[in-house]
Amino acid sequence: MRARMIIRLAPAILLLGICGESKAQAPEPLVPETKIALGDVSGRIDHLAVDLARQRLFVAELGNDSVGVVDLQTKKVVQRIKGLREPQGVGYVAETDTLYVANAGDGSVRRFKGADFAPLGQLDLGDDADNIRVDSRAHQVVIGYGSGALALIDAATAQKTAEIRLAAHPESFQLEHGGTRIFANVPDARQIAVLDRATGRQTAQWTLPDARANFPMALDEAGGRLIVVYRRPAQLAVFDTTSGSVIVHVPTCGDADDVFLDAKRQRLYVSCGEGLLHILQRQGDTINSLARLTTVSGARTALFVPELDRLFLAVRARGAERAAIWVYRPV
Repeated sequence: MRARMIIRLAPAILLLGICGESKAQAPEPLVPETKIALGDVSGRIDHLAVDLARQRLFVAELGNDSVGVVDLQTKKVVQRIKGLREPQGVGYVAETDTLYVANAGDGSVRRFKGADFAPLGQLDLGDDADNIRVDSRAHQVVIGYGSGALALIDAATAQKTAEIRLAAHPESFQLEHGGTRIFANVPDARQIAVLDRATGRQTAQWTLPDARANFPMALDEAGGRLIVVYRRPAQLAVFDTTSGSVIVHVPTCGDADDVFLDAKRQRLYVSCGEGLLHILQRQGDTINSLARLTTVSGARTALFVPELDRLFLAVRARGAERAAIWVYRPV
């Protein structure tokens, strides 16, 4: 009788085993695809940008005073722009085939031809030129710099057309494409500044009580939501872009420097210097932690490119770890 019971239960036991094995082997939401060696690059790596037509990734090698040019098809560094001064921000303007590089060391914004990276000239902003955002619809390049300002540059003429003053140095900022607002993180002033490009003025400031060091930012313009990540304490907050009210805030990884919205999967990717990638799932205004992937300490700068469906993480040289771009594929 006991033998007959075992025989009858065998299919169910087998099915449970298969289901358990399937669950154990379920892939992470971000799968490591490859590592692209950057070569002899030392020191901090800052922001990234992409030339989609040529499949090239630009890497601001701040500690190396250079910008690396990575061919994403061959997965190799094909050129290195040298002689820069602590490059922080990079931005590529497809309409004029121009690469912009913002330098913290001398406050300059240098331009290069997209075809061969021949110098095109430079604009001197004065101090600590940092993040770059490109608005193709408005034909503008916006650059944060100094003790508190955004420079608006005409993409056609490469001339500075306006400046918007801020309470302190801006970190990450995002541009409305269907409107004239700019949302800027100003951590030293403990605020998110809401700016109007049309008037050149700040119209509002938002805060999250008891939270400091708001560096990364992403904008869900269609959904009317602004995603901001704080370092002290480490948490991600979502603001209503109409009212400025906080919708939700959740814990995340430490020393965050970038956050991206994967609109296709309604996910958020946070890259953190503590050596983690944090993936969070959105369901309306509910946010749940999906996975935390171990990377390398200090690897906090990243770029998610929806057109390529890839996340690129900049990993600086440290110990036995060589400088590289780690490529992740969402699943």
